[in-house]
Amino acid sequence: MFIWSGKKQCRKGEFDVKTPKGPILINLDESSAPAASPDRAPPVPDLANDAAPTGKAMQSVAALAVAKPSRLTRWFWSLLITLIGVVISINAWDFVTGLLQRSPILGALVSALLAALVAVLLGLALREMAAFSRLARIDNIHKSGVQALAEDDLGQARDVVAQMGRLYQNRSEVSWGRARMEERAQEQFDAGALLALAEIELLGPLDKMAMAEVENAARQVATVTAIVPLALADVATALFANIRMIRRIAQVYGGRSGALGSWRLTRAVLSHLVATGAVAVGDDLIGSIAGGGVLSKISRRFGEGVVNGALTARVGVAAMEVCRPLPFVRAKRPSVTRLVKRALAGLFGRG
Repeated sequence: MFIWSGKKQCRKGEFDVKTPKGPILINLDESSAPAASPDRAPPVPDLANDAAPTGKAMQSVAALAVAKPSRLTRWFWSLLITLIGVVISINAWDFVTGLLQRSPILGALVSALLAALVAVLLGLALREMAAFSRLARIDNIHKSGVQALAEDDLGQARDVVAQMGRLYQNRSEVSWGRARMEERAQEQFDAGALLALAEIELLGPLDKMAMAEVENAARQVATVTAIVPLALADVATALFANIRMIRRIAQVYGGRSGALGSWRLTRAVLSHLVATGAVAVGDDLIGSIAGGGVLSKISRRFGEGVVNGALTARVGVAAMEVCRPLPFVRAKRPSVTRLVKRALAGLFGRG
């Protein structure tokens, strides 16, 4: 497009051409000089959105939990911790004996404090041992239930039900179900029917509580991944949320675990999922959460958050299977799709 402005002077005797007063607009051929405008500019490529969300945070958590250090590394940390403990003990002993010589009153006070600290450490150790004992008790009940179902052993099934009754005798959540079990247990003459009745009456309320814990953990992991842009924040949140979720699920089913027990249980659950390939994002999981590729086109962080939440829900379902005193007999195994939908519905304020 060309604009020209000016007056044309004519000689005497020539044809007088009237020159327009003002600018002249001349349209040029668009093929020779294409006009550049913002609406014709190509879009800026977004390489981050080209790849579908893979749930990197949960992948990192699984790799961290199941990684086993080498024997040399274990020896190094064992010797280092032992050496630090010996040095601290010797220095504490020298400090207390020297203080007793200088000031018997202060020395006695510090000795009492150290004795209280040792008593607390012994109490923590006993609590960890009790936690491992409870987990082993539930594991034995689970194995006995699986064997009773496989062999259709009614006597063993009745023994499993009796052990579950003693396990939940002080739980108010299952008091009504325990009363119904006492009324109807003698009417069952089949191992599968008896264990199915125990599953419905005793484990039904506990399953709802465990699924609520799974939904809360999935919602938390999805929210932090979608909102917080820090690189390691989603990994740390996923790790602690999964450990806390597994610990609370164990508490729901009666296997209250300590710090070491929670970490051991987390390793067992994630090792099982890694061995079966369940922490890898597949087409079935992406389809179950309404399409990870579509979500990533809207917001990659939101897509990653939903996938990490779905993987957290899958870990929670596996934890339910591990911590449950009985396998899923008549009750259906919780669906990851429904758990994620309910978790995201709660995220947006819908019950």
